[in-house]
Amino acid sequence: MKAFFSRSLLLVGLLFSLSGLSADEATVPQYSKDKHLGVGSCSNSTCHGSIQPWKKSNILQNEYITWTKEDNHSRKAYSVLTNKLSKRIARNLGLKDPAHEANICLDCHADNIPVDIRGERFDIADGVGCEACHGGSERWIESHTSSETTHEENLKNGLYPTEDPVARATLCYSCHFGDKNKLVTHRIMGAGHPRLRFELDTFTATQPAHYVIDKDYRKRKPVFSGVQIWAIGQAIGMRSNLDLLLDAKRGRDGIFPELVLFDCHACHKTMDKASWRRRSGTGLPPGIVRLNDANFIMLRHILKAVDAKLAKQLRSQTRALHRSVINGNTALRRAAAAVRTTTEKAIKELANHEFSDGDVIVILKSIIAEGLKGELRDYASAEQTMMAANNVVVVLDNAKAINDAQLNKLNKALDKMFEVTKNDKVYRPGKFTAALKSLKSAIPNL
Repeated sequence: MKAFFSRSLLLVGLLFSLSGLSADEATVPQYSKDKHLGVGSCSNSTCHGSIQPWKKSNILQNEYITWTKEDNHSRKAYSVLTNKLSKRIARNLGLKDPAHEANICLDCHADNIPVDIRGERFDIADGVGCEACHGGSERWIESHTSSETTHEENLKNGLYPTEDPVARATLCYSCHFGDKNKLVTHRIMGAGHPRLRFELDTFTATQPAHYVIDKDYRKRKPVFSGVQIWAIGQAIGMRSNLDLLLDAKRGRDGIFPELVLFDCHACHKTMDKASWRRRSGTGLPPGIVRLNDANFIMLRHILKAVDAKLAKQLRSQTRALHRSVINGNTALRRAAAAVRTTTEKAIKELANHEFSDGDVIVILKSIIAEGLKGELRDYASAEQTMMAANNVVVVLDNAKAINDAQLNKLNKALDKMFEVTKNDKVYRPGKFTAALKSLKSAIPNL
């Protein structure tokens, strides 16, 4: 297994050296200059539109059918823009165009590329289509069907490297949070848009798969463990937050900071009882609205198994970042820049770290210990903890590191955590703490 991951990491380095890109530098498809030919160009029954998987093919060839029938990224992503809620959001925002024609909505609910790079078969109503994730196919649509063309050559011709967790996380977060060109702001949520939640490995696992990681896949592409995808996803999510904090224009909304960066539930609660709880780890006094630091917390615990010194540095820097909120914009940007630098170091280390079963146990125990001290009481942190715990159990189960009895005990504890965190409207920190205790008692001594 160790040798396999080493080969994978060498391969991913080769992929991007040949394509002239790093995973971080690969242009998100929406901003590439390559023409998008449209979903119709992929849907032929001899391409990706087969009703059933082809038995003797290196790919399933029913990817289009899976996307159409099972994937919420399909036309469903566009069609929701015509429902009552979307119409109300557009009205509340004072948009000139209806939601299904407004760029502020289409940028994430469709493959909203410039008109001049839309092919004849391109249809905006297709939603988040093939090329929204895999890149405009103008230069690779023919070559990628040839057995003589390598994956590296397709990347060089504009295929987006979704197999790489850094590139994948960057792409996913560009919509599931935002980037320099688009953002689900507090105003948009105030107009009625649902709260966004995201975790890379969980969402990768729950998205209907249109590929199989088999011998052929491993020959062509690097394969990363679920825990590595989770870890990198946390780091990229953290970087997205920091980039917004550091942006003097996007990080502000008039006299206010961009409130989407802060913990929603610090404000959105009733005032008839003192439900606010201090978190000593932030160093903040009562009454100060906290930044949403769920990704920050997860990354810090992940780093304990990778680079303890960097984890300690991140803890100190994030505490300083929390406190900078009450010291003005200059202090905030200085603190955010320091954390941003550390985050970049973390991303590089995580991309090259081989997580062992022992690592994931260390990470989970560390998260639980801090949770029992009250540092994970905020709903967003509890939610991320639940998904983290689930990922760890999946890793241990896949590695056959636990027996059936241990797995059953862990799953029961996970069910309690899910029940407590599935609805923010009825979330109670005390019940979450109790669920954490159940999880702690279920962890085997490996």
